[in-house]
Amino acid sequence: MLQMKFKQDHYGYLFITPFIIAFLIFGFYPVVNTLYLSFTDTTLMSKQVNIVGFKNFTNLFNDDIFMNAVKNTWLLWILNFIPQIGVAMVLSVWFTSLRLNIKGAGIWRAIFFLPNLLMPASIAALFFSLFGYYGPVNQFLVRMEILPEAMQFLQNQNIARTLVIFIQWWMWFGATIILLMAGMTAIPESLYESAMMDGATESQMFWNITIPLLKPILVYLFVTSLVGGMQMFDIPYLLTDGRGSPSGSIMTNNILMYLKFSSSKGHIGAASSVGMLVFIMTCVFAFGIFYFLREKD
Repeated sequence: MLQMKFKQDHYGYLFITPFIIAFLIFGFYPVVNTLYLSFTDTTLMSKQVNIVGFKNFTNLFNDDIFMNAVKNTWLLWILNFIPQIGVAMVLSVWFTSLRLNIKGAGIWRAIFFLPNLLMPASIAALFFSLFGYYGPVNQFLVRMEILPEAMQFLQNQNIARTLVIFIQWWMWFGATIILLMAGMTAIPESLYESAMMDGATESQMFWNITIPLLKPILVYLFVTSLVGGMQMFDIPYLLTDGRGSPSGSIMTNNILMYLKFSSSKGHIGAASSVGMLVFIMTCVFAFGIFYFLREKD
């Protein structure tokens, strides 16, 4: 009996071995190596590596560009995530409501999810063409005499930020709807029926039944969106000149990290320090989300 149990456990470890090996190589090792590199002056063009301690981190905190990148990253993420979760929550409630009983919810859900299937590079190229100096938006506004002449939309700080926020919202709110609807449909209908019999209103059922039972889904959405937001790169990078223009208004942490890596010296140590600060910042706020949305006794 003991031998049979040992063999079963042995096969279990064998099955999870590929995942553990892949995680150690592609997940754990890059983090440890990046941590090591952040304390060095490693560059692409130099064989000599010196330990410089916290010099790279000190330089970052004294750099206005880094502080601006942190501010931009949080601003762009928060301003796209709030409407993302808000619109997705409203639509999910409508599509799963027993009283409204909306037809074709699956079709609408598929339509809203479609932007998520597109590559970010193609979306950035699309909006770059639409809002370019000779793009369709300028042509339409000038011909309708709304604008006296064509406008450099992508050179305007507010417009550039608004476009990045809109694109990030447009790409991801469909996936958020699917997850929220999956969580809502898993809630037993008997809870809502009992509440309706007791005279509960829609808002009372939403705040006292739906939201508490959706906490696991909400934790997942908040954390994954936070991780994605802190790693924002492709849309703001490809939408303009690749340097977070205009005036660094859409410069994000990952764009700054890439620019330090791809500079004339290829300063890997400085780029790694940016990556480690982003990693630490993400972990701290992710643990905060787990703490505040935890199940309370």
